Amino acid sequence: MMRDAPARRLSKKALPVWRIAGFFESLFYLIIPIGYGILTILFNWPLWILYVLILLWVGVTLLQSLLVPTIRWRRWRYEVYDEEIDLQYGVFIIRRTLIPMIRVQHVDTEQGPIYRHYNLAAVSISTAATVHQIPALTEEVASELRDQIAVLAQTADDDD
Repeated sequence: MMRDAPARRLSKKALPVWRIAGFFESLFYLIIPIGYGILTILFNWPLWILYVLILLWVGVTLLQSLLVPTIRWRRWRYEVYDEEIDLQYGVFIIRRTLIPMIRVQHVDTEQGPIYRHYNLAAVSISTAATVHQIPALTEEVASELRDQIAVLAQTADDDD
């Protein structure tokens, strides 16, 4: 029997943060129309292809800045139990990750300049194998969650 999806959500402030990030990521793809535009000037290549490339870039920008952050926020869920941490995330492919408390080595909060501006923080959960992250939580929730996981991980470690 499949367990219910985790109930806790990220802060709604994640949306503007992810939209800003999506826009800046889409600027990378602007290299293609700019490069083709330069080649069009130098070698008199067809101008209609440049228009198509610009239109494609606008489409990618809209996807990365509007649609993907909305879907990402709706799908991101987490729950902390005594024995494990349950994460569900993804845009097109939904991932479900269970992190046993006994495997948690340490837990941190992280905050870059954009997160700081929006009073957000991410919680990073380190195990021997990897680092899992719960992004875009309010500073208060992130701090409480970090402390809660640290206590539960310590308790799970003491039970051995």
